[in-house]
Formats: sequence, structure tokens, C-alpha cells
Amino acid sequence: MAKRRFRDVKQGKGLSSHTKETDTSPAQSDFKYPYAPARLKMKAFLTDTFMLMMPIMYFVVYIVMGSLQIFAQHRLMGWLYIFVPLVIVQTLFMGISGQTPGWRAYGLTLIDERTGSKPSWGIILFRNLYAILSALSVVGWLMMLFRKDSKTLHDLLSATAVIVKS
Repeated sequence: MAKRRFRDVKQGKGLSSHTKETDTSPAQSDFKYPYAPARLKMKAFLTDTFMLMMPIMYFVVYIVMGSLQIFAQHRLMGWLYIFVPLVIVQTLFMGISGQTPGWRAYGLTLIDERTGSKPSWGIILFRNLYAILSALSVVGWLMMLFRKDSKTLHDLLSATAVIVKS
């Protein structure tokens, strides 16, 4: 295909009417699903952090453990007390509606890539457990910035995808 000038593309010159109607962005035309961009996934993650993780963290630090000093002394146990309920709550949200509150705010949903429908409870639990491990390794989350489909390590391992809900 010959290279087109920006001015011609802007004015619609040099394109047949069929090409105008079916022209899609190259990023979306290569994929089977409308994958969520990394920026939306990060915004949803921050929203979920404040809506789900912070209340759990506050409860664990001040109610369960008693004080920040005790949490600091027993840090590993404290983080375990935070992450177990977080995984359970996220699994419940995703299992019921395919979305967490942050994902709902930005129009994202989780699908099983093989079927295109909501994943099973086991796959969702597996994905959420590996999301914690991806966060600990940092690489699992950073890889979404370098992939065209913005998939993370836990998405690849669980054969799921975060898509923009239409």
C-alpha cells in the first residue's frame, strides 16, 4: 500500500468508500477483543486500591493487630492478613459481575480468552493469587506497558483478558 500524505487522509482523498468504512486502528484490528489499555488498567487499579485494599489495611493494622508498631514488628503476618481478604473480595466481585469497583468505574471487564465469556471461579481465584505474585516481582505488572495487548503475567498464565466493556 502506498504511503498517504496526512493532508490527503484528513480530507478523505485517495480512499475508496469501502476503505473509509472498514478502516480501523492497527492496534485494534490485530486483536480478537477490545483489550483495555494500560492507562485504564492503572487507573482502575488505583481506584480498587483505595476502595478495597485501604479499608482492609486499616482494619488489619488498627483492629486486628492493635497498632502500627505491632504491624511493623510482624510485617509478614500483617501483609498476609491484608492480602488474603483482598484476594477473596476481588474474587467475589469478579466472580459475580466480572468487574471490581475500579473496573466498573472505567468500563473494564474480565473475560476468558478461550470462550469470550466470564471466567470460572477457579480461574478468577488463580488469576488473583498470581496477581499478588506479579506485584511482588514487579515484572509481571510492568510487562503490560510493553505488550500491544497490555496483558500482565497473571493474564497470560490464566488465559484471561481485561477488555473494554461495550
